[in-house]
Amino acid sequence: MDGLYLLWWVQEKQMSPALVAATMAAGDLLLMGLEVPTGWFADKFGNRRSLILGSIIQVAGMVCCWLANGIPGLVLACLLVSVGDAFRSGADQALLYRTCVELDRESEFQKIEARARAVHVLALSALIVAGGAIVSTWGFAAGWIAETLLCTTGGLIAYAMVEPPEHADAEEDDSTPTGISIPWTLAAAVILPLAFLDAITQAGSFIMQTSSGGGPSAVTLIVALITLADAAGSTLAMRLPAVGLRAQIALAAAGALVAGVALTVPSALVPATIALSFATGLSHPLRATEIQRLASDGMRARAASVANACDMALSTLVLLLAGSLIV
Repeated sequence: MDGLYLLWWVQEKQMSPALVAATMAAGDLLLMGLEVPTGWFADKFGNRRSLILGSIIQVAGMVCCWLANGIPGLVLACLLVSVGDAFRSGADQALLYRTCVELDRESEFQKIEARARAVHVLALSALIVAGGAIVSTWGFAAGWIAETLLCTTGGLIAYAMVEPPEHADAEEDDSTPTGISIPWTLAAAVILPLAFLDAITQAGSFIMQTSSGGGPSAVTLIVALITLADAAGSTLAMRLPAVGLRAQIALAAAGALVAGVALTVPSALVPATIALSFATGLSHPLRATEIQRLASDGMRARAASVANACDMALSTLVLLLAGSLIV
């Protein structure tokens, strides 16, 4: 139902498009603000518990999206979806890394994370198309039932997971005054290159979709190519060794060069955006590996959540700038 939220609230629930857009934007801001607190929850009480709680709240959000009415229902639905996403954000990477370490397979984390991200991107695209087909055939109720069942399945998978035992460094984190056990200066240097790359990729996609002279079919095809490029980048990351900060900076610098070409040569916008999407897909697993290696057990979810929050913040700022350039 990811591609049908606006259609549902505007056409079926008779809500103002401006109100729906503003409420969903507020939900994104709430998610960004909750990244670190929910990351602390996952580090303190367990990544598995955080994933389960997030899935439960997500199910409630889907039911609210489906059955709630009016402005209160819209606000509550967006709030629940954001809170559910926040509890799962960061906890998934932390749990995967800790599990790899416990099984003496730490070197395989990047490969598994890259494969999971590639499958996630492709599955999300397929589910968006499937959601449209379900709604077109059986109506919105069937779509919301399918969405709720998917979220429930995610919760059951999280429940079946096993939380690795805590190591000594996790206990030491809580004994320090700030609870911080990660070199944040170095972590910031690792986080920011991908945040920049992700932001300019989204801006390129936004400009391409809003200023393209092509019809819906052409735009849909280009968006599909952008999505496939992202998945292809993550697939390549499966085959690469873990790389350090210099590789992250090099990818961001190459992205800046490609973006500069697209700005000066409008005809290069589409291939440039596809190339940027490929670089973004490649960078995500590389950065996730570096962040988890920098953090201790008591900070893994928070470190990943901070990275996600930075991505969202920078993307929002760059998208606003891109929107003003179009106008």
